[in-house]
Amino acid sequence: MKQYILITGASSGIGYEMAQQLAALKYNLILTARNEDKLAAMQQELSSKYGIVIHYIAKDLSKTEQATQLFNEIQSSNYQVSHLVNNAGFGDYGNFLETSLEKELNMIDLNVSSLVILTKLFAKDMVARKSGRIMNVSSVIAYLPFPYQSVYSATKAFVLAFSQTLAAELEGTGVVITTLAPGVTETAFISPEMRETNLLKSNKLTSAKTVASKGVKLLLHGKGKKIVGFQNRFNSILAGILPDPVMMKIKMKLASAKKL
Repeated sequence: MKQYILITGASSGIGYEMAQQLAALKYNLILTARNEDKLAAMQQELSSKYGIVIHYIAKDLSKTEQATQLFNEIQSSNYQVSHLVNNAGFGDYGNFLETSLEKELNMIDLNVSSLVILTKLFAKDMVARKSGRIMNVSSVIAYLPFPYQSVYSATKAFVLAFSQTLAAELEGTGVVITTLAPGVTETAFISPEMRETNLLKSNKLTSAKTVASKGVKLLLHGKGKKIVGFQNRFNSILAGILPDPVMMKIKMKLASAKKL
């Protein structure tokens, strides 16, 4: 049976770049995202360029029922998913009391609930076959929860904890669970308001292509978790050393648009 790598959030950013790089390595892909036109264009481009099989299924995974639908459609088509990349997600920036509750609940459904659904459904199949790899995309913000991104920080902390504990549960089954934790990455996720913060003004953003390259290596051959970038790794260690009140004051200044 032909095997596929399934990538969620495949039409832009890190997911798009991972699709490009995996296609160049001759892996067959199933791509999913909301934008069907972009997915169709990617299918045509990658299949003709690399001579591989590309399928796409347009789904909005902020609606959790569509995560189950995605799995069922893949099963009914007899596509075997050997690797799953749970990349789909979004964040928001702003004072929690002023941000949209509806948007935040959709964020939780996409970043957490649909990720859990897809992981459970595909992991069961993989364990039955005694083979498979799942990479969940978290963020360095899981180690460094940031003010003005409270709900997003919490969702990515969930992804990290969920992935690490599940990896331990599945050890010895033939199924490997890994976690990719990028720092601030140049994608459509970065809003104009975020670009005005001290953090983004004082740091160079990592390209989505660079993050994807690290992700591809982790997905195919790695274990455990991978924080992308030396500075991000250093900051995550620093967060465990400095007292919480001190660290939070630093993060409040970085997350603010006011001058340091």
